[in-house]
Amino acid sequence: MNQRGACLAIDAQRGATKNINQKEDVRPMFSRLKNLIAGGSKAAPVAHDGAVAYTGRSSVKPRHILCILGGDRDLQPLREAANAAIAKFATGFSIDEAYSQAEPDQQMSRSFSVCWDRVEPDAWTTADEEAVRRHQSVLYVVGPRMAQDDAVAVSIGALFLIDWLIKAGAVAVKGESAGVAHGLHRWRELIGMGAAAMEHDHGLAQSRVCRWAFAKRPLSSGNYLESVGFHLAGLPDVHVPQSRGSEREIVAIMDDVADEIVKQGIDAALRAYDARLIDDRSYEQDDFKFNPYGIVKLDS
Repeated sequence: MNQRGACLAIDAQRGATKNINQKEDVRPMFSRLKNLIAGGSKAAPVAHDGAVAYTGRSSVKPRHILCILGGDRDLQPLREAANAAIAKFATGFSIDEAYSQAEPDQQMSRSFSVCWDRVEPDAWTTADEEAVRRHQSVLYVVGPRMAQDDAVAVSIGALFLIDWLIKAGAVAVKGESAGVAHGLHRWRELIGMGAAAMEHDHGLAQSRVCRWAFAKRPLSSGNYLESVGFHLAGLPDVHVPQSRGSEREIVAIMDDVADEIVKQGIDAALRAYDARLIDDRSYEQDDFKFNPYGIVKLDS
């Protein structure tokens, strides 16, 4: 897979992308989000009729790990922004003081280079790469363990928390749970999409933006291309045979399958795509990438 062209963009309905700052009063939205995180959202869990090779939902609960790079060696502005967001709406998130550091991490350039989003055109720029190279501090923020029915609400909270950190001076952000990074411009686009989806109470749009923000796709494994990170939106990951088309076409299939699960449920999606739901055996259960909701595997 080459660095830029291997994954072309999927055509996505963007809708409104107003930045949260442009809203007159976001307090009701943050209050509603805080209540959703604390009490669970209305999303239905992924259930099935048993006619699949899925042995049952794992007891593992996914969580977000966010890696935030600062431009200088004073972590206090980022700490204050994170704590303010946690108090306002990001219930259950916390700063990982053990791994945060007020000095650069020489591994970050390599780490970000393998995590940049390869789907969206111009998801990062040379300026973003330079910001990673020149960073001076690292803040890690850890999310709460998520039940399936509150994963979208918590992930929207993670997205808005990133917004507050960018405004406080973060120069680069990476989601560690699936290993995906975007440039600051792309993060702002995703934050705007999340705000619009919340404002209109659009469940499908909320699920989509969580996947676009925090999942990595496509990854190559044998004869399949795979998604990683759909569990952060409460969904199974999707594995598609490479024979189904180009990478662009296969990414579109992955997203279509996930949309179908949200709209019609897992059984309807399996029938529509002639697919099976199987256990995730790609990762150990203590790996952040492990999907407790299984894998939707399409046949050749």
